[in-house]
Amino acid sequence: MEDKVLRQFLIDELDFEPSIDAANIGVAVENGVVTLSGHVGSYAEKIAAERAVQRVKGVRAIAQELVVRYPDQSKRSDDEIAQRALSILKWSVQVPADSLQVKVEKGWITLNGTVPWQYQRLAAESAVRKLSGIVGVTNLIDIKPQAEASDIRQKIVESLKRNAELEADSIRIIVDNDKVTLEGKVKAWYERKLAERAAWSAPGVRSVVDRLTLS
Repeated sequence: MEDKVLRQFLIDELDFEPSIDAANIGVAVENGVVTLSGHVGSYAEKIAAERAVQRVKGVRAIAQELVVRYPDQSKRSDDEIAQRALSILKWSVQVPADSLQVKVEKGWITLNGTVPWQYQRLAAESAVRKLSGIVGVTNLIDIKPQAEASDIRQKIVESLKRNAELEADSIRIIVDNDKVTLEGKVKAWYERKLAERAAWSAPGVRSVVDRLTLS
């Protein structure tokens, strides 16, 4: 796909997404690599813009340069953000809040702690990034290893085969202790995300290296 055509598709997708005000978002494309620039009104909007871009066929990589700009009246002190983050984590049924710690510095949240599953790690990040007044989130939550490498690989293989949108035979899975490496080819960017999600769904996985390429 030509970069000019892909850029227009991306602009259309950003305009179509109701959770995004695309008026101040710039889009540049070079050889399928998309650069988002400009500013948005919240961190949640920044993430929504990135996800909208990932949905578009032909995107090979994303450089995220969007800046979060809050009106002065929307700014929050770090201690207020920290208290609200702790509260929202306690309210979430998916997150073991007692095993997590929250640090806030100049509106940037850092999450620490240990959880058994990747979905809990993601749920904690998803919960706090919805808070107003934040400019970013760093997720340093660790995952407890719970399974042997052979068990991890088998569960990932089974997950890939269940997904009708993926050709499981074209993906190679390499497991080294709790680290999973994915190799092979997929047809679109979103298929890479599906494969990564399958890898993270296995208990005990602490890191996933995505070496998949687009065919």
